[in-house]
Amino acid sequence: MIKAMLPGSFDPPTNGHMNLIERASGIFEKLYVVIAVNDTKKYMFTADERYEMISYLVKKYDNVEVRLCNDLVVNFAQELDVKVIIRGVRALVDFGYEFELAMTNRELNPDVEVIFMPTDPKYFVLRSSAIKEIASFDGDISTMVPPEIVAELKHKLGRG
Repeated sequence: MIKAMLPGSFDPPTNGHMNLIERASGIFEKLYVVIAVNDTKKYMFTADERYEMISYLVKKYDNVEVRLCNDLVVNFAQELDVKVIIRGVRALVDFGYEFELAMTNRELNPDVEVIFMPTDPKYFVLRSSAIKEIASFDGDISTMVPPEIVAELKHKLGRG
């Protein structure tokens, strides 16, 4: 069985994230969606809230499991016996950052491969930070995140 993981902050989950999950779940026999828990980062949603949102959104996929991770991703990959880490890339800027991260992870654990998966062109500009900013100004984010996440963002921002 080939297992893979898709790590990220998912703060909030976007349609781009869901596109990657759908595509990766069709390639790998087991896909772990790994939600980063990093005390040095500021998140809009708590780890538990992000876990609940992603768990709800992936329940239709039999081979997808959601996990929280407060360790190095490569260490968590080893713990789960995962050999592939999937990283979504939207543009050259993403690739530069992700490539450096992949090289660092390779140094830490050469048994784990990193695969870059380009985003679907219709989600090219979706960044969680931009979506949160648009939502904070009551902008329309309905094409950027799943409907359930629109409601969660409005609630979090006191607009719903």
